[in-house]
Amino acid sequence: MMLEKRIMDHEGFRKKIYKDSLGKQTIGYGHLITENDNFEEGIEYKKSDLLDLFYKDLEKAREGANQLVGHITELHIEAKNCIIEMVFQLGTQGVRNFKKMILALEEKDYFEAHVQMLDSRWAKQTPQRCIDLSEIMKKCV
Repeated sequence: MMLEKRIMDHEGFRKKIYKDSLGKQTIGYGHLITENDNFEEGIEYKKSDLLDLFYKDLEKAREGANQLVGHITELHIEAKNCIIEMVFQLGTQGVRNFKKMILALEEKDYFEAHVQMLDSRWAKQTPQRCIDLSEIMKKCV
């Protein structure tokens, strides 16, 4: 539940389409709108519908995180939650590009994973979120 609340807090919530920090159309709790979505500009959608969408996106993020770090046995739960949130925000492919961070996690070197999180374009795009998650990562033991 803490993971869900943290993602919701980081994403914020909007009932109408808005542009994210990269100018991409988004709605609800950070749902990136794709061609498969049927959202229209200017329309206010029900929070309950957007909450359902959040949980679907969260499940996809969990699956993506498992693709990336599921093979790492005994990975600290908070480290895995950080990866889930990163996948929620950046997508599986986006997090796959954090090769040195993933290697550090394979060694259970959470401090190095924290360093690699900060040494990224992501840290410049959403600095506070990156700092928040990297601090959680650093405290994993």
